Amino acid sequence: MSSASFVVRDRSAAPPATVFALLADAPAWQEWAGPLVPQARWEPGTRGGRGAVRRLGLGPLTVREQVVDHQPPGAFSYVLLTAVRWHGYRADVELAEDESGGTRICWTGRLSSPVPGLAAVLEPVFRLMVQDFARRLAAAAEKS
Repeated sequence: MSSASFVVRDRSAAPPATVFALLADAPAWQEWAGPLVPQARWEPGTRGGRGAVRRLGLGPLTVREQVVDHQPPGAFSYVLLTAVRWHGYRADVELAEDESGGTRICWTGRLSSPVPGLAAVLEPVFRLMVQDFARRLAAAAEKS
């Protein structure tokens, strides 16, 4: 089993509750997450919170993710349900208020794969996506 991980840090002038609200709302992702997420929605029968499944993307590029931790306003985690035969992915997002009332964002990603070396190959791609998501999330929260 191969594995890799990364940590992305960012900051928003918005308070943690505002950042969390955008992060934890699947449909909001299509408004702030950029071109990689042209559509975002909850699967039928789920509306957010722990256990909910969201779909991000469009057509064959849609991914499914399940919320595994939902503790407003400070902790949000999800796992990738798509392509689990080839790789696993878990993200943990911690939001902490800083001294100015803004939010420190810490987004940790962990990849695993039964395919030797695949996690290491995928890590830079996932890290770059998450860096972009964290930057966009921080900016969108400031506009809310």
